[in-house]
Amino acid sequence: MTLSASTNAALAARDLKHLWHPCTQMHDHDLAGQGSVPMIPIVRGEGAWLIDADGHRYLDGISSWWTNLFGHANPRIAAALAAQATTLEHVIFAGFTHEPAIELAEELVRITPPGLDRVFYADNGSAAIEVALKMSFHYWLNQGHGEKTRFIALTGSYHGETLGALSVSDVALYRKTYAPLLLTPFLAPSPDAYEGALGESSAQTATRRLGEMRALLERHAHETCAVIVEPLVQCAGGMRMYHPSYLAGLRALCDEFAVHFIADEIAVGFGRTGSLFACEQAGVSPDFMCLSKGLTGGFLPLSAVLTSGQVYEAFYAEYSAGKAFLHSHSYTGNPLACRVALETLKIFRDEPVLERNLQLAAHLARRLHPLRAHPHVADVRQTGMIAAIELVADKRCRRPFPVAERRGLRVYLHGLQQGALLRPLGDVVYFMPPYVVSEAEIDLLVDTAIAGIERAVVD
Repeated sequence: MTLSASTNAALAARDLKHLWHPCTQMHDHDLAGQGSVPMIPIVRGEGAWLIDADGHRYLDGISSWWTNLFGHANPRIAAALAAQATTLEHVIFAGFTHEPAIELAEELVRITPPGLDRVFYADNGSAAIEVALKMSFHYWLNQGHGEKTRFIALTGSYHGETLGALSVSDVALYRKTYAPLLLTPFLAPSPDAYEGALGESSAQTATRRLGEMRALLERHAHETCAVIVEPLVQCAGGMRMYHPSYLAGLRALCDEFAVHFIADEIAVGFGRTGSLFACEQAGVSPDFMCLSKGLTGGFLPLSAVLTSGQVYEAFYAEYSAGKAFLHSHSYTGNPLACRVALETLKIFRDEPVLERNLQLAAHLARRLHPLRAHPHVADVRQTGMIAAIELVADKRCRRPFPVAERRGLRVYLHGLQQGALLRPLGDVVYFMPPYVVSEAEIDLLVDTAIAGIERAVVD
């Protein structure tokens, strides 16, 4: 019997014949029988839900890699995209401009922390990090400080997978293989509250870690361009969270030692942490702010690097001075992406998004609270609309499960069977749903995760 060309099985077979998926051991999808990981062809999205070719529905508990804010196929954003597509799809952004890019830059300057007055567009989050790193180095070079060639990052950090972004990341899974190709950053201990000393509050952990950052800067500030951090939540490093006071202290240290502060808000920006931008919770303005993911509501790739007039002026000179910032992407400032980003920001303006998120986050916290007593849960942590559950083999000493056992994968597979997309980071089960999710849908995600955890921890 011939399969319909639109069934899950038919589409998966065609996919596996030619495609190579990201962050995936493709062998997992080729296995037959017990232990196999299904390849799921999605044909439609509706709000917080994804629908596959066989009609099965999946509640998107991770916003499709943290990008989707206001639901799949959001009609308002889709209409803005369609209208722009009939007017201007793309134009070279060197020597030419267009209103969507101009208007978006004006709006980003208006809503981001004070002092970020210049906007440089790129294609994705990793590209934004590349821009910020190069721009910081080039700033110091133009200022006569060519000796500044190093960067400081936090242990457990993740900033992307292009070579520069990977260079300032510290997640072995991504970095280890490519280490010979990478720059070597100085690593400062993360203020991660989970790794705090016994009896230490998150604020006390932040203070202690700031002392260690100070010591590092005392030794290396003369050769350091910038410190780069993910504000409040180190996402791909296991959803590790820390106190906002660390950001305030870091801003002061960067000023004192004359190094830049790069805020990677790619995953945590646009309301994920409870405020529009995570830096707001510390009342600080970085020298560079990198934005992507939620910027377009999950519709199209786009990123932006915001920086100060002071940085901009260091590049502004006669052509013969050779100070221009030479970095470009073919799709820089793409009008389609800029237009959907504008519509996304207008939703924040027109609707009580952050207020509703506070209610949803509180409901999520209530539902997760009982898991704190689970014998295989070492930590339940939450910052705004991001929550995480740390699974361990032994709660008393926080001994993790052996990596090869892939306990988190068991939660993922259980979720798919129950119609929920929960894709753990190792053995950290996390929630980062679209903002259109309902309390009942949060209940479904949590109930599915709890049942999946029960199955995952059984030997």
